[in-house]
Amino acid sequence: MTTPRHYHITTFGCQMNKADSERMAGVLEDLGMKWSEDPNEADLVLYNTCTIRDNAEQKVYSYLGRQAKRKHDKPDLTLIVAGCVAQQEGQKLLRRVPELDLVMGPQHANRLGDLLEQVFEGNQVVATEPIHIVEDITKPRRDSKVTAWVNVIYGCNERCTYCVVPNVRGVEQSRTPEAIKAEMEELGRQGYKEVTLLGQNIDAYGRDLPGVTESGRHKHTLTDLLYYVSDIEGIDRIRFATSHPRYFTERLIRACHELPKVCEHFHIPFQSGDNEVLKAMARGYTHEKYRGIIEKIRKYMPHASISADAIVGFPGETEEQFENTLKLVEDIGFDQLNTAAYSPRPGTPAAVWSNQISEEVKSDRLQRLNRLVSVKARERSQRYLHCIEEVLVEEQNPKDPTQVMGRTRGNRLTFFEGDINQLKGQIVKVKIAEARAFSLTGLNLRR
Repeated sequence: MTTPRHYHITTFGCQMNKADSERMAGVLEDLGMKWSEDPNEADLVLYNTCTIRDNAEQKVYSYLGRQAKRKHDKPDLTLIVAGCVAQQEGQKLLRRVPELDLVMGPQHANRLGDLLEQVFEGNQVVATEPIHIVEDITKPRRDSKVTAWVNVIYGCNERCTYCVVPNVRGVEQSRTPEAIKAEMEELGRQGYKEVTLLGQNIDAYGRDLPGVTESGRHKHTLTDLLYYVSDIEGIDRIRFATSHPRYFTERLIRACHELPKVCEHFHIPFQSGDNEVLKAMARGYTHEKYRGIIEKIRKYMPHASISADAIVGFPGETEEQFENTLKLVEDIGFDQLNTAAYSPRPGTPAAVWSNQISEEVKSDRLQRLNRLVSVKARERSQRYLHCIEEVLVEEQNPKDPTQVMGRTRGNRLTFFEGDINQLKGQIVKVKIAEARAFSLTGLNLRR
């Protein structure tokens, strides 16, 4: 088949989308295409989309409009929308942007080559039907040479009332431990130092795989997987995301404490600090349970880094309920918090409730929460001052070529003087001299 020569992928949204984009780039490179930094120079443009917030979706349409116009002058341009907006909108996207060649949901990322074959035969293709995800045999074109994502579970069976993910990413499908380990071993051979295990709800890993232990526990859990992959040669660090408080266990915390390669960094969204709001969200836990999890983590690993997600302005949220979120943030002191104002998403229960909060109130609450987040993050950062941290060097500092940058085990971005050609992929002991809210600066002790 004849293929375009250059491709460009723009990725919106979460780490899962970034991992999908890397796999799709791998497929395109297997077809002989070359990456183009500039979408306007590419023969194939792919937008891997996110529908979790309305503004991300609107941005996609504005980008698409530009490329659709370009296609009128360059009819052999191949235009693709992949990811969550594609899954949600399906055929409707073709009506809105008739210049599109391919609309494909996230479950079809591994099938990109087959779908393109149909496109190059002159078909306009929509692939959004639920499928069993084929084991990934493509080699992703990874954006980093030091750190890599590895998907362990696709989809989500939760039914949070605000979230569109289960509708667009399908039901939970776990990869086998053997397939995950084989991919990680290959990454170790290629020189990657850090792997992040990914799942929309990673604590659900293995529930759909056969087998139970003598005590009746699922044989395959995230905890078992961590023990199984913890001694892979070449891989120095393991992370995982995203966790759900409902399934987070003490056994998992103990494993993270015991396994030297697993980083002391936990990303556990809480969404709201108020029990009534959590119930309306159908999250399945209370703020007391959430606090208990953080307490246990800090009992085992006092300096562990905790990050989370929070939503303000959920339908019906009162000022008092919002203040309960502020109180939780004040009490716990997160290292990082991804915050968002509630955005009604099509097909979700909360989108049609009559008790929506005004944009002004949502915006005010978001600003107040963000101010507190910065204050608490700066306080948390002080614990690093004058300490020696292990930093895995990833890149040169784009703002200062005399510096390199990388992350501590707790996922804090850290800058220090050094030559990227010598240090990339190295774990360096760095004495922290300056601690800001979300990053650190230090001195290389190896010099």
